[in-house]
Amino acid sequence: MAPSKAEFPTLVTERLRLREASMGDRDDFHALISIPEVTRFSNWVDAPKMAQIERSLRWMIKIFPKGTGCSWIIEDRVSGKLLGAIRFNSFDKHARCAELGYELHPSAWGKGLMSEAARAIVRCGFDVFSLNRIEAWTLPGNTASDRVLEKAGFQYEGTLRQKARFKEAFHDFRMFGRLAGDR
Repeated sequence: MAPSKAEFPTLVTERLRLREASMGDRDDFHALISIPEVTRFSNWVDAPKMAQIERSLRWMIKIFPKGTGCSWIIEDRVSGKLLGAIRFNSFDKHARCAELGYELHPSAWGKGLMSEAARAIVRCGFDVFSLNRIEAWTLPGNTASDRVLEKAGFQYEGTLRQKARFKEAFHDFRMFGRLAGDR
């Protein structure tokens, strides 16, 4: 894992810029997370209050300096428009493992942008953070997210039945993983 004093790893791809989150992203991020289609298959609360978004942004900003994860805002490389967010929600330093999570604005769906962002942070995870494993989960029925992960080199590993409870229901997690040796 990168030391906590390391410089934030801003990433640039063909069409995207992945940069550090800031409190200045509050309104755009709130607008994104308030779209029901964006959070339908996630553990985000429906119709989040601004205070919840602010707490989430503060957490996203703090996890890199603390060495517990890393979070990026996804921007269009040309316009600078906020398109989404992608992050390593947590690092298991002993196992050199991270959990991947992301959201993308519906206007950017179906263009391969999230796969592009995921491939960039997977490279960063292996090359900068010296991870051995990156994992992610999707909910049953979220075939678009399954495809994103598969395009980024993840393999479906199985379903954890009723792994979590949110939005007043138990949810199965479809688990995906990618290893440094899978390159």
